[in-house]
Amino acid sequence: MPRVSIGCIRIFRVVIGVSESGMADLLVEARGLVKEYGAGARVVDDVSFTIARGETLGLVGESGSGKSTVARMLLRLIEPTRGEVRYDGRDLFAASSSELRGLRRRMQIVFQDPYAALNPRMCVKDILAEPFAIHGQPCPQERLTEMLSEVGLDASALARYPHEFSGGQRQRINIARALALRPEFLVLDEPVSALDVSVGAQVVNLLRELQGRHELTYLFISHSMPLVRYLCDRVAVMQKGRLVELGECEQVCCSPQQEYTRELISATPEIRTA
Repeated sequence: MPRVSIGCIRIFRVVIGVSESGMADLLVEARGLVKEYGAGARVVDDVSFTIARGETLGLVGESGSGKSTVARMLLRLIEPTRGEVRYDGRDLFAASSSELRGLRRRMQIVFQDPYAALNPRMCVKDILAEPFAIHGQPCPQERLTEMLSEVGLDASALARYPHEFSGGQRQRINIARALALRPEFLVLDEPVSALDVSVGAQVVNLLRELQGRHELTYLFISHSMPLVRYLCDRVAVMQKGRLVELGECEQVCCSPQQEYTRELISATPEIRTA
């Protein structure tokens, strides 16, 4: 694949997630999310946004801005102090245990550190089979081989352990596991920040290919505005727990309204995909 300058790429936009009525087909809705710890320490403060089916929303901001906390509330990995998350029209925090179990098959997360997210005592075969076991579903050998093939690894990886792989290969295993139960929504929590630039670019391109192949919806968390501009349809900018700017990627990147957004853009060098 030719090298593409993310800073200069021309993005051809398509209409996605639109129903016959012309209204956006919303998959995720966050309304007034607040998260406080301890004695009123507020790390997320009144954050609201939507993600349409098939869309990639970039959530950007410096470390400590509240991005990962928002992501974990979207998946109900942590409870908000206040606010609401609706998934495909259903109130996630009002869901019963059995309802939540069903919803969890439809949403997954890929974490930042590809090694810490894998159990070092489990071989790849067991790592990939674990989601099926948790949800009581059969896991034929051919399905495991198919999962690896989709992320660019071959069947010989099944018998190996995480320490035997490079960082980029480990992240591919994480992605394969996240896709095991064929979810429709993935939270990508800085999935390439622990990788070197060239390997990270390959993983980003893989994510784009998988999205097109499986009609996935992404929340892509990053501190890199050029990377978000390359991968995402819209971008939400967070600063100190608050959402300070939200809009189409090209509009925000070319004509940012907030000084903080301009600082993020200038602070991240142009990168390239391979």
